[in-house]
Amino acid sequence: MKKKNPIKTVYYKDELNDEFSSAVITPKKIDGDYRYERDNFPGKLAHFFWYRIVAIPLAVCYLKLVFRHRIVNRKCLKKFRRQACFLYGNHTQPTADALIPTFLTHPRNAYVIVHPNNVSMPFLGRITPYLGALPLPDDLAAARNFQTVLNKRVGEGAPVYIYPEAHIWPYYTGIRPFSEQSFHYPVKYGTPVFCFTNTYQHRRFSSRPRLVTYVDGPFYPNEALPLRERKKELRDRVYACMCRRSRMSDVVRIEYRKENDHDECDVCRKQQGV
Repeated sequence: MKKKNPIKTVYYKDELNDEFSSAVITPKKIDGDYRYERDNFPGKLAHFFWYRIVAIPLAVCYLKLVFRHRIVNRKCLKKFRRQACFLYGNHTQPTADALIPTFLTHPRNAYVIVHPNNVSMPFLGRITPYLGALPLPDDLAAARNFQTVLNKRVGEGAPVYIYPEAHIWPYYTGIRPFSEQSFHYPVKYGTPVFCFTNTYQHRRFSSRPRLVTYVDGPFYPNEALPLRERKKELRDRVYACMCRRSRMSDVVRIEYRKENDHDECDVCRKQQGV
């Protein structure tokens, strides 16, 4: 049973499309002129500085000091440390979610497929590409460049992260529905898939819950199925695993309710265990 003492209640209309991040960002167009590859010497130097010198220590300090962050079952990634993989997580924090990938598969360079908003922020938008952000393309020329750099990263054996829910719902303790579209990547490359589920658990001496991340996998595409069914079946297994893990949350800090409905929707009740 979850401990319910929410600091506020948020009403939503659409689980798939509602966004509750407080940031107001005008996304720039990711066209054929966008530079996905920054592997020249200045790019490598900038990456080393922002990723190794700034982001990793910041991730450790922020996650530990603010959330007392803990990772459970990270060992399942150990034997895949030289192999490319795709990792799917639930999107419940604007800052922590940006930092968890640098921590989860450390010391490898992590790459995150992101919305163009993440490279459009004043100042920070100039840095995030050096932290591994790969924004989704807006036209065919950019799509070709995106595919080229993704081929390269997979060929290098890099971990690639995806937040398939796409929109941030702070402190949400369930798993929102997401499509199988992003599972095109592991199906195409035949790479293993892992999921990481962020949960919120009671802290004895703080009103802010502890952030505990559960890692599960590997999951592999079922090669016996047709392509479309292969993506859906892989998505369904990952989604079911994340839903099971989400029940480890025992604190509801923000309560989400369907607009014009005084009771939580059936999906939320089932996932949140209330």
